[in-house]
Amino acid sequence: MKVHIEVIYKTSKGAEAVFTSESLQGAHALLIAEDFERTGRVKSIKFVDMYEQEWGLKKLKEYMKEYETEPHNITVYFDGGFDLGTKMAGLGCVVYYEQNGKSYRLRKNAKVEELESNNEAEYAALHLALQEVEALGVHHMPITIIGDSRVVIHQLLDEWPCYEESLSSWADRIEEKLKSLNIQPEYKAVSRKKNQEPDRLATQALKGVEVSSTIET
Repeated sequence: MKVHIEVIYKTSKGAEAVFTSESLQGAHALLIAEDFERTGRVKSIKFVDMYEQEWGLKKLKEYMKEYETEPHNITVYFDGGFDLGTKMAGLGCVVYYEQNGKSYRLRKNAKVEELESNNEAEYAALHLALQEVEALGVHHMPITIIGDSRVVIHQLLDEWPCYEESLSSWADRIEEKLKSLNIQPEYKAVSRKKNQEPDRLATQALKGVEVSSTIET
C-alpha cells in the first residue's frame, strides 16, 4: 500500500506550513510520520492513499498490521507464444509478492488452443496471471504488470489503437478483471531479455511441460 503524507507543521512562534510527501510505501510513511511527531511541532498529520482515502496515524498502523499478513507488493511478469504449425499457444506468468515478512515467487504456465495469433497469446498470458493474482486473494491495491509485448502494454494504456476484435475482447476481459478486484495496474514494457522467465514457461507449455509452483525467495 502506498500513501503520501500531509503534515501541518507549527513553529515555536506560531508560523505554520503544510508539507506533502511523495508517494511512499505505508511502512516507510509511518516511520517518517513518527519521526515528525517526535519534533513536537506537528499540528496535524494524515495519510492519503491512491484512492484519495484519508488515514490517521493510529488507523494506518492498525491497517498495516493486517496488510502484512496478506499478499502485497505484487509484480507480475507475463509472456505468450503461438505455434503456427500446431495452432497451439503457450502461456507463462510469474508473480512476485510479499506476505508475513517473506518474499515469494509464483510460476504458472498453460497450453491452450482456439487462439489465432501471438498477440492473442500475450493477452491470454496476462489474463492467466491475473487469475493467479485473484487466487492469492489480492484486491484493492496497485500491482506492477511487466511484459515484452508492446502491443498489449500500449493498447491497455490506450496509447495504441486496438482494431482487431479478438484483441479488443481480450483487453476488455483484462480491464473487467482488474475492475472487479479494484486493482490499479502500472504497466511496464521491457525487452525480451528482461522477460526470460515467463518466456521459458510459455515455451515449456508448448512442449507439454506443465509448471505450477510457489517458492520462498
